[in-house]
Parts: sequence; structure tokens; C-alpha cells
Amino acid sequence: MVSGAISWSSKKQEVVAFSSSEVEYIVVASAACQPVWLRRLLTNLHNAEQEATVVFCDNKATIAMTKNPAFYSGTKHIDIHYHFIWSLVLKREITLKFYGTNEQAADILTKSLPQAKHNYLRLKLGVCNFEARGGVE
Repeated sequence: MVSGAISWSSKKQEVVAFSSSEVEYIVVASAACQPVWLRRLLTNLHNAEQEATVVFCDNKATIAMTKNPAFYSGTKHIDIHYHFIWSLVLKREITLKFYGTNEQAADILTKSLPQAKHNYLRLKLGVCNFEARGGVE
């Protein structure tokens, strides 16, 4: 592994990325498979989507790469398999939209958070405070 590189692996392949933006790019490409499958299923059921499916991403560099992968000369080493997200954006099947770190509700499940942020995200998920309901009766 090259110094400073980030490794991401799955059962099918191993990928070495040199920045967090590249990791996000690879993850977004993998995540886009689900809405593309659903869009094609809806089309087969004669209920095609007219608008692009919005996929949220918290990395602006990743969003820029999907609009023009040649913009980043350092992405040439990324397997062409992952550049399919670029073609989805070009065909307007997928739109990537920035979703800031402060709004990431999943952080409550993956990070140690200050009490105020924990409470904010808990309410955002719709989870109420058990003690505030008066307990179990």
C-alpha cells in the first residue's frame, strides 16, 4: 500500500484510494446501483421516473468528480467500473446533492457525540426520550 493511501475492500474487489474524496466517489458509485435498479424496475412496470433520483453526499469534491471526472487528474487510476456514476449524472438518472456533516443523522449510530448534538440527532430521527413519557405502565 502506498503511504497515505486509504484501503477499502469488499468480498469482490480491493480498491486503494489516495484520498477521502476518492473513497466517497467509490462508495457513491456503489450506492447508486440501488436507485438505478429501482428506476429500471419502475420503467419495466410502465411507471418511469421523469426526474433524476437524488443521492446525498457530504463531500463536495466527490460531487465535482461526478460532474467531470477529468477535472481531477488524480482520478485516472480509479477503475473505470466506478466511473459509471459519472455517466449516470450525465444522463440525469442520478443527481448528487450536498448534505452537510452537521445533518448526518447516522452519526448518532457511529460516533461519540456531545450531548447537545446527540439530542438533536435523536429528535431528528424521531426517537423520544423514554423517561419523558412517564415510563412503562
